[in-house]
Amino acid sequence: MKPLKILFADDDLKYSLLLKRFLEQEGYEVTYVGNGRMAVEQFPLVRPDLVLLDINMPGLNGFEVAARIREADKHVLIFFLSDRSDKADRLQGFSLRANDYLAKPFYPEELIARIRERFALQLEETVEEETYRFGNTVFSYNTNELRTASSKVLITSRQADILRLLALNVNQAVSRDRLLEAVWGAASYANSLALNVQITYLRKALKNDPLVKIESLMKKGYVLRG
Repeated sequence: MKPLKILFADDDLKYSLLLKRFLEQEGYEVTYVGNGRMAVEQFPLVRPDLVLLDINMPGLNGFEVAARIREADKHVLIFFLSDRSDKADRLQGFSLRANDYLAKPFYPEELIARIRERFALQLEETVEEETYRFGNTVFSYNTNELRTASSKVLITSRQADILRLLALNVNQAVSRDRLLEAVWGAASYANSLALNVQITYLRKALKNDPLVKIESLMKKGYVLRG
């Protein structure tokens, strides 16, 4: 069995190297970085099973890193390890779909126990694959993949959420407000601009299938044709 891969981001070098060594002695493969920006850069290269994040880091803080990672991956485990232990910080962490939040100081053995528990639960859970077919394209919501006979394209989690709602209503109009509420939680001006950008990216991702297109409907929203 391959060792589980961990991406660990914390700007406290001495503490981090000690914890990294402890995790490696337990059989984990650990990539350590000293700031949030490096964590974002390394994430697609490492493809970790678990991300450990401090919050107070230079460049990007742990919350910002978690938000970016969740854009790309809905399923990877994320643990916050922080000396910020108040209720507001914990709630913010879990609002970003973190899987755990440990307040420093903690015993390394406690972290190991929580990692083992989370991976045991993950192995027990059977995730039913959610797929949609339109035109010559197969869309896997679980993996964010668009597949045709000759191509495979990965899209972000945000784009997958948008496409899922359109695919559930293929050849039917879906209003902008419904998309904004479902994907961003609110129909604000800033979110509306973000939706425009994500629709543009989705159109590019779907260009390999001439039978599929996303149409804009004046004052009605969008429709997925396929």
